[in-house]
Amino acid sequence: MTKILQRGAEAVIYLKRGSVIKDRIKKTYRIPELDDRIRKLRTKSEIKLLEKASVIINSPMPFSSHKSSFIIEMPFINGKKLSDNLDSFQLKEQKSVCRKIGESVAKLHEKNIIHGDLTTSNMILKNTEVFFIDFGLGFISNKIEDKAVDIHLFKEALEARHFRSWEALFKEFLNGYKKNPEHNKVLEQMKKVEMRGRYRH
Repeated sequence: MTKILQRGAEAVIYLKRGSVIKDRIKKTYRIPELDDRIRKLRTKSEIKLLEKASVIINSPMPFSSHKSSFIIEMPFINGKKLSDNLDSFQLKEQKSVCRKIGESVAKLHEKNIIHGDLTTSNMILKNTEVFFIDFGLGFISNKIEDKAVDIHLFKEALEARHFRSWEALFKEFLNGYKKNPEHNKVLEQMKKVEMRGRYRH
């Protein structure tokens, strides 16, 4: 039995025989050969990022190569989507979760892994552990700027989705992120990123 978990602009994600399948869909507005190439490259890149991330943080390790170049098969994480459940916890629990997120992002950034879409929608809470999913916009970079933008995105996501206590939660995230030896440089750069955003608006 196949159950669709999510249908997005880039891919359809479904559950099949206990595995999660991410299937990158065709873009009819692109030339077929170009579309195939882009989908293959993005799928290959995401598999590599997941393989690296799953060794250092809670993240699904992809199964061995699939017959299709556009599909990623992963173990199913039987937990709750963090975006839908974080606000239902007591503030103390919320802070604990956000500290763990900060610690995990610190580990990713120390290995130069940029998630690219750090939001609570791309995290699953299983018991008390946070799992990171969807590295579709991720990439490898040692640039402080890229790490700063990653954190800025998470801050914006907290403010938008968990606005009641976002400041306390982001502060706790930063406490966890201190495990990144470059955290001071990254946070200084984040301030510059935010200033550029304010100037544009």
